[in-house]
Amino acid sequence: MRMNVNNISNTAILNKEEGTDIRKQLGNLSSSQWAWALSIFWYPYMLFEPVATLTLKRFSPNIWMSRIMFTWGIVSMCQAATHNYSGILACCFFLGMAEAGFFPGVLYHLSFWYPAHRLPLRVAFLYACGMFAGTLFIIEGILPTICSAYTYFCLPGYPQTVDFLSEDECAAILADLPQQAPTMRAKTFDTDQVKSLFKSATFFPFLMIWTTHGIGGWGISFVLPTVIYELGISNTAVSQVLTVPPFALVFLILMSLAYFIHHGYLSHWVAGLGVEGIQIICYILLINVKQPVAKYIFVMIATAASQSFFAIIWPERIRVAKGTTTAGLAIGMTNASGQLMGIVGPQIYQPKFGPTYRISYACSIALLAMCLGAVLSTWHFVRKGDAKGMTMQETEDGVLVA
Repeated sequence: MRMNVNNISNTAILNKEEGTDIRKQLGNLSSSQWAWALSIFWYPYMLFEPVATLTLKRFSPNIWMSRIMFTWGIVSMCQAATHNYSGILACCFFLGMAEAGFFPGVLYHLSFWYPAHRLPLRVAFLYACGMFAGTLFIIEGILPTICSAYTYFCLPGYPQTVDFLSEDECAAILADLPQQAPTMRAKTFDTDQVKSLFKSATFFPFLMIWTTHGIGGWGISFVLPTVIYELGISNTAVSQVLTVPPFALVFLILMSLAYFIHHGYLSHWVAGLGVEGIQIICYILLINVKQPVAKYIFVMIATAASQSFFAIIWPERIRVAKGTTTAGLAIGMTNASGQLMGIVGPQIYQPKFGPTYRISYACSIALLAMCLGAVLSTWHFVRKGDAKGMTMQETEDGVLVA
């Protein structure tokens, strides 16, 4: 359901040999104007995301998610009617507003059904399926519009409200959830939980992770088709085909990592540090290598690593959030901070920095190094919080006597 995020960048090289590419059709857009066309989607998306996530609890999942899909489908189809710079800017802006809250809303909804240790495979599959988005404006608008009707009537709300669960099955699901997990019966907005969220030692480190990796890690994905084209592949059809392997690799890597994490063979944090390190190495190599095939391979690996990272860390972000309001705001604000990738990323990877993109890669390396530090500090605070929670639980159970 995230086709529109990748596809506007895919259009940059369509019909380029004939001189009728989208930048020409929209009025000979400059490098800076095209970067703004890619970026403007993310401003309303980031601004409305925290509130839109909590609103799911207010209106129920089926109503709110179907609204999101219907409105973004309509706006997405409107992109096909744009003929100038102002038109594409307006469509992308309202598309970001319409879609705000979709992905964090899915995560928030899952947290009502599953404890965090059962989320890795589910979140990974959600991310991995998004890698195969590849059709353009009309089709990408029709599909969510149709799906919105299905979602309205068929999306389950909460364990307590669905008809397909027996009382025993519902009780088993609720018993499997942590005591402080989001629940249907809790208030949508609790000021005490909001205060506790901002006081949490992990709140700002998580924001730093999402911001630095979002910009440094995902920036390359927005211009991957152009990067491939400018590596010396002149045929548009071949260039489009070559955008597929990186995302197929994401699917394989992500589902493999999720399997090992889900079964306890691998830590979220170790896996996250590993893919982040691989991406930094790829960027360093991309600055120095000149052979086109080698560049493509490193771009492919870097893209796969960058797209895997968030899905690996999300279950830990959800687990650390305590309470219904806390979980909704934490998920929404964390995801919103990551949307700076769409605002800053296209500026860093402007076509004028190609075909070598050395400046772009250097910026990404610096940001990913900061992300590594944020991951290590967050891991420390999470382990410290877990140890404190275990001590308090043992005290309540009478195991630990002061």
